[in-house]
Amino acid sequence: MAKACAIAGRKNNDVALIAVSKTRSADEIRPLLESGHRIFGENRVQEAAAKWPELRADYPDVELHLIGQLQSNKAEEAVALFDCIHSLDRMSLLEALAMAMAKSGRSIPCFIQVNIGSEDQKGGCAIAELPTLLAAAKEKGIKVCGLMCLPPADVEPAPYFALLAELAARQGIDQLSMGMSDDFATAIQLGATHIRIGTALFGPRA
Repeated sequence: MAKACAIAGRKNNDVALIAVSKTRSADEIRPLLESGHRIFGENRVQEAAAKWPELRADYPDVELHLIGQLQSNKAEEAVALFDCIHSLDRMSLLEALAMAMAKSGRSIPCFIQVNIGSEDQKGGCAIAELPTLLAAAKEKGIKVCGLMCLPPADVEPAPYFALLAELAARQGIDQLSMGMSDDFATAIQLGATHIRIGTALFGPRA
């Protein structure tokens, strides 16, 4: 990370490292907590709810990010559990989150996930729909802090990261959630403010 920041002329603290702890047990997560790391990412509400309340009892300053797809019927649980949501991608979810936040009194910052490669099998709003979703979020009082993407697999990710950065700049958004274990250096050089790292920290999944 430091090397990528240096190449890009950025400061090390410009980029937040989200340790992706999905499918990892509490025992696997504790060494990172003990080393001082505090920002973690989970894909599923149910899995996070099963392990993080106990971990947070010992480490109350943890910042928990939801980085996986979110069903509208899980919005209330997500708002109660997470500190940031990276997968806002459609109007129905926006409405569910707005209701959940109003009910709980919590205001959770969100990244809008953009389907940057226009892939049918992936979540994310279409590029053309981004301005509409942003306007609706503003109207509902949901803070959109950034954009998030998952580039197509097995292709050079740089053009997709650059496109997300361009979309964000066009909309006056300054945070970008992009880059994983294999491509985070490229993402940092193209403006990532949050990178999502699992394998490089925890090792390969079983």
